[in-house]
Amino acid sequence: MNTPAQHDTALAFSHLPLPASTQANLAQLGYERMTPVQAASLPAALSGRDLIVQAPTGSGKTAAFGLALLNRLDPAVWQVQALVLCPTRELADQVCAELRRLARAAGNVKILSLCGGATMKPQRESLAHGAHIVVGTPGRLMDHLERGTLLLGALNTLVFDEADRMLDMGFFDDMVTVVKQCPPQRQTLLYSATYPEGIAALAARFLREPKSITVAAVATPTAESATGTIRQIAFEVAESERLHAVATLLNHYRPASTLAFCNTKQQCRDLVDVLTAQGFVALALHGDLEQRERDQVLIRFAQRSVSVLVATDVAARGLDIEQLEAVINVEVTPDAEVHVHRIGRTGRAGHDGLALSLASMDEMGRIGRIELAQGAEFTWQKLADLKPAPGGPLRPAMATLQILGGRKEKIRPGDVLGACTGEAGFAASQIGKIKVTEFHTYVGVVAEIADEAVRRLGAGQLKGRKVKLRKLDDVVR
Repeated sequence: MNTPAQHDTALAFSHLPLPASTQANLAQLGYERMTPVQAASLPAALSGRDLIVQAPTGSGKTAAFGLALLNRLDPAVWQVQALVLCPTRELADQVCAELRRLARAAGNVKILSLCGGATMKPQRESLAHGAHIVVGTPGRLMDHLERGTLLLGALNTLVFDEADRMLDMGFFDDMVTVVKQCPPQRQTLLYSATYPEGIAALAARFLREPKSITVAAVATPTAESATGTIRQIAFEVAESERLHAVATLLNHYRPASTLAFCNTKQQCRDLVDVLTAQGFVALALHGDLEQRERDQVLIRFAQRSVSVLVATDVAARGLDIEQLEAVINVEVTPDAEVHVHRIGRTGRAGHDGLALSLASMDEMGRIGRIELAQGAEFTWQKLADLKPAPGGPLRPAMATLQILGGRKEKIRPGDVLGACTGEAGFAASQIGKIKVTEFHTYVGVVAEIADEAVRRLGAGQLKGRKVKLRKLDDVVR
């Protein structure tokens, strides 16, 4: 890779050669100054160059490649012109949402998510009606290519998002299979947080004279994240007290939303059991969950009806959680770059973040490597000095209700909000995020009204039908 690029981080989007309608949309969305990865890569991407961009998670790369592929897109041509490969369904959904926001100025642009875990038939039907941009996971994209339901003859832009994680998950051969179906005359943009050997092999095979750009992550004890400040504190623990120490941290700092990282699936399960026994609402996210269970866990965490999400690095890759107040490294990762990815999930969107690490004597070598990579030492405190903050047990502010019926029944978020604030009589301020999936709808409500909301909504109608719903307690463990 090239040496880290030095760019004006305050460069305005208005300096870019983008249409006036796009500039107006960016201004409306609040995009004023480019992040380092956007400033480093967008001019070259807009000029048509192939790129290899090494940048940390949460650095604004979706807008970087999104503006480039939208600039090459012709809405009048109802064929797939851009393809984005992602490692996980969650990341693909986030990319789709961001691309839809950026595409508002481009007219009627259809963006499809093609990922495993969802049924094939609706995806085939959507493709049959035409699409401009497809975002998907390698396995499901291969399925559609083999069936002939996804045609890439008009493709002009190919994007690999979090390419290193796709390699970690064993997708190299799948990625190669997909790329072979793409026209050779195209622009290819490859984004990766790290640069393993597989990236070089992929680039050498499929990119044409790519420009290499490195945007270094900054992670210090009071590190500036993409948009906020991260305070890092470490605590020495004995192995026997590690899991119970997490509860000590939670009771002292009282973060409303915490992502706790473990190195193994079993450690995730054990920690959830310990936290649950102490009265916390915690759920695990790991590779053994079925897609339905995984979706419910993530929806509940996003709706703030779960205080602590306990995850492995692979399971959490690609998650972009709004207003995540704290990250806890239950175990220190042996990879310094993974540590940077972990803590980079807090301190976003202008909010300050908190990164807490538990380290045994056996992990001090890992701490040293992280400090060397960061260029700064950890701030250390003693667990014994932490006292529970006032306010009683830490409980989620919200609860999640599951409604039977989703996109299949043409339910929209506005329908649910209308039912809650209309006939049910609740204030809009008492209703949180609403997520509509294929067969179910999930709505966050203030925890104090959850049981009453089930009663009132159950007595009413939604889209002319009687509402069947329940409160999701800890049904996924």
